[in-house]
Amino acid sequence: MLTGLYFGSFNPIHNGHLMLANYLVEYGGIGELWFVISPQNPFKEKKSLLPDYQRLELVHRAVDDYKKFRACDVEFSLPKPSYTIDTLTYLKEKYPNKEFCLIIGSDNIERFPRWKNAQQIIDNYHILVFPRKDCPVGDFANLPNVHIVDAPLIEVSSTFIRESIAEGKDVRFYMPQKVWEYVDEMNFYKK
Repeated sequence: MLTGLYFGSFNPIHNGHLMLANYLVEYGGIGELWFVISPQNPFKEKKSLLPDYQRLELVHRAVDDYKKFRACDVEFSLPKPSYTIDTLTYLKEKYPNKEFCLIIGSDNIERFPRWKNAQQIIDNYHILVFPRKDCPVGDFANLPNVHIVDAPLIEVSSTFIRESIAEGKDVRFYMPQKVWEYVDEMNFYKK
């Protein structure tokens, strides 16, 4: 049984994340999916992020009632910035009986060669690539261990949600109810 690792800031987690994750466990050949909350993506600025534990709380609220999903805070205790290969290596040592696979959007393909130890990831882990608008897969699909997932294209983004909330828009239906209630109660993303 493959354990999918879906890395992200989840700032905030939204229904698009959950729809894709649900597709992967029901149709993508993985038995469980861990949402790995990244404290700092080396390709993103940290200034727009909610604190780590608040994003973890949002993910818990979104996934805790579904047995195939799990919130994972492993990167909180690893050196910053977070590098995928370091997290994969740590998890493989901690859970030697699990077979992990990496889940990435096609928008990550262009910069994938710049990831730390990218070739080691390709050589040692299955990589499930889901579609993103205007981000073709190209030759990446021909690499060993790369599997293109025919998942539905989901266009909602955390950036859209944050910007909408800052503009005073009601976007409650883009997130699970428990997530929206916490975001609203804590006044996250408001100006």
